[in-house]
Amino acid sequence: MTTPDEPEQPALLGLDDVPAAPRRRTGRKPGSEPAAVDPVARVVLDLSPPHLDREYDYLVPAAMADDAVPGVRVRARFGPQDVAGFVVARSATSDHEGRLQPLRRVVSADPVLSPAVLDLARRVAARYAGTVPDVLRLAVPPRHARVEAEVLAQLADLDDRTHDGVVPPPSAPAGEGWPGVWAPYRSGEAFCRHLLGGQAPRAVWTPLPGLQPPAGEETAARVPHWAAAIAGAVRAALAGGRRALVVAPDARDVDRIRAALEAAGVADVRTLQAEDGPAPRYRSFLHARHGLASVVVGTRAAMFAPVPDLGLVVLWGDGEETLDEPHAPYPAAREVLAMRSEAEGAGFLLGSPGRTVQAQAMLARGWAAEIAASRDVVRARAPRVRALTSVELASEGPGAAARLPTAAWRTARSALERGPVLVQVPRTGYLPVVACAACRTAARCTHCHGPLGLRGARATPQCTWCGRLAGTWRCDECGHDRVRAVRVGSERTAEELGRAFAGVPVRVSASSAPGGILDHVEERPALVVATPGAEPVAENGYAAALLLDAATATAGTDLAMATRALHRWIAAAALVRPGPDGQVLLVGDAAPAPTGALVRFDPAGLAERELDERRELDLPPAVRVAAVTGDADAVRAVVDRVALATPETVLGPVELPADDRLEARVRVVVRVPLADGAELAAQLRASTAVRSARREGGRVRVQVDPQEML
Repeated sequence: MTTPDEPEQPALLGLDDVPAAPRRRTGRKPGSEPAAVDPVARVVLDLSPPHLDREYDYLVPAAMADDAVPGVRVRARFGPQDVAGFVVARSATSDHEGRLQPLRRVVSADPVLSPAVLDLARRVAARYAGTVPDVLRLAVPPRHARVEAEVLAQLADLDDRTHDGVVPPPSAPAGEGWPGVWAPYRSGEAFCRHLLGGQAPRAVWTPLPGLQPPAGEETAARVPHWAAAIAGAVRAALAGGRRALVVAPDARDVDRIRAALEAAGVADVRTLQAEDGPAPRYRSFLHARHGLASVVVGTRAAMFAPVPDLGLVVLWGDGEETLDEPHAPYPAAREVLAMRSEAEGAGFLLGSPGRTVQAQAMLARGWAAEIAASRDVVRARAPRVRALTSVELASEGPGAAARLPTAAWRTARSALERGPVLVQVPRTGYLPVVACAACRTAARCTHCHGPLGLRGARATPQCTWCGRLAGTWRCDECGHDRVRAVRVGSERTAEELGRAFAGVPVRVSASSAPGGILDHVEERPALVVATPGAEPVAENGYAAALLLDAATATAGTDLAMATRALHRWIAAAALVRPGPDGQVLLVGDAAPAPTGALVRFDPAGLAERELDERRELDLPPAVRVAAVTGDADAVRAVVDRVALATPETVLGPVELPADDRLEARVRVVVRVPLADGAELAAQLRASTAVRSARREGGRVRVQVDPQEML
């Protein structure tokens, strides 16, 4: 039986006598003679079992000698079938003493896997206890032959300018481009000067709120200040003769960053997003690989973009859940880009309206420096914030108990005379969660036990999990057949505001709204109801913002609950006009710590406090944790092989609710000091490899630093 300690070549797996699967006639027929120079190709195969995560040696036929270079896609025999893979090296000899199988064919002669991305894939696999093939599936998109031919033809026209198939960095736009936008920050201009000098500064940046008018173009659309600042930093990297990579949480932020780059005179910008579809994504990938783009801007899919001569990586919106990869080995964009910065000698800039505890930990250990404005500048640029808690509203009388208290109604009515008013609500939909009107017991589906909700005023209760209607629902506790609202969504909020502010236009910006998510709104008076992350930009800023249901935003048990709520509140408040012209009202009894941080506009203070508490409690990021989830016997077998999993470091097992993928599942958490984090990941990789080789039953999922524990 093959084990991780006894690797074997495909020729020695006992499958040589099995007839090979029929090969398509379109493939290149290998010659009988090996290549004269470096006849051995080392290949990473696209194999899922962890115990097969290694590099294999194959013979390079003479007919493929010129094409089978490191980085190209190939197909090779593994057992009875042809498997896709990448050539990662060529050599004259092999450590394998037996007969080598020849490569079946070279799928494409274009070396799409760059050495830097391969090195990054190995680092990510080691960091997250995963496999290199799993990471490469995330890093290299599927081939699109027509697009590849188109880009290679474009590259051929520039053959006199290329070196090893890569176009040199273009000349930087005229002018520095950063003094104005980075001047309000301590160390901001110094960061850009280091980029200009070809150095690799690393910084955690807290941007100022507000919009940035385009220089010399007063009629052009205004962009968020943070987008203009990113464009200034990118210009500094380009002026230093290098390229840049920018990663953002969603397509709306990608579009804003691209608009800011274009306004700053940056050319050759490519966007790389999985949502664009296979052809556009592969085109942008190839443009990046061959240096046809000076800047790559994209969502999570872009964190592995093969940008040559990389001088700056930027992560915007740290803390957004969309920046965490949901597929194995579940890497976070923050960590991947930090690894790239170190490995490729590039600058690192992490910016966000709020601040995560992980970003604060980067500052605490000295890995990055802080870029922030002084308190005087923040107070001048920020709107006035007021928290309408039950204590604050004690003198309001019965109106204090309303979802929109009298004080908030008066503020909104006054602000509507000056411009639009933003209303942020935590949930989309109409009534996403309902309960029994008599005993307040949560209403559950009788089929799958999922929560019931309403999609309209006269709608029948419907399960939000399986979609079944619950027209005959009765409460299991008291037998009552009517429901009441527990959580109010954006559509119901818009309906209530339409009645409270007769004659005022109400617009909804949410994924479930008929018009979808809005990008911007006009300056004229209107009520704009939006969910977190879907707030449109007003031309000259909002006159006021109402942040409703604050208690709901901080009612979870997630460790990042406080910092995530503050992140969403500040992101909305940053769109409001500064000073006395703009007001922000936080409505509800939210947790005191994020409430106070919002009033002070101080995300750094909250993150520092949260980090101190986690150190005292031995919680991430002060420690490294790994969660092993799955069937009880399978989880026990994996954990028992981990030497670091001692009674002092293991938490659990804990039973979890069953789902469609893992039934009767349990979770075990292994918590070790940061110094042992790499060893824990290595032992988990070895344990899952043994499990795979032995074909142990059950299902298991291993996650290092899972999102719900950060």
